[in-house]
Amino acid sequence: MFVGEIVKNKGVGVIAVSPDLTMVEVLRLFRENNIGFVVVSGSPGMYLGTLSERDCCNAVAEYGAEAAAMRASDIMNRGVPTCSTEDLLPVAMAIMTERRTRHVLVKDGDSVIGVVSIGDVVKHRLEEAQRTEQDLHDYICGTHYH
Repeated sequence: MFVGEIVKNKGVGVIAVSPDLTMVEVLRLFRENNIGFVVVSGSPGMYLGTLSERDCCNAVAEYGAEAAAMRASDIMNRGVPTCSTEDLLPVAMAIMTERRTRHVLVKDGDSVIGVVSIGDVVKHRLEEAQRTEQDLHDYICGTHYH
């Protein structure tokens, strides 16, 4: 399956925040939207970096209580892994494994159009395994085959 198909199925788009938002404001956004990852963006479709729950935890571990007032731009991850809509899912999986990240930005040309998370990968692989199991069951039982 192509990464672009996964983005299309889950809905194109990313939640982006201003680089001036504080970490506490970003964490509230995480809670309100039941997410753990945002793109830090200066303008639509273009990104400066990303911010995850892990980045926030690392900031607290390093700066203590001062981290709460730090700006997204101060603690964001600038080395953002990306893939193309035309990449196959194993490419995104390899990027996640090699970079030890749970999210990969998906680009169409120069624009970020979505995010594929480890949860998206697991969901797709689970659905694939269930389809295979059903196909094998149907084959063994002689159903749905003529």
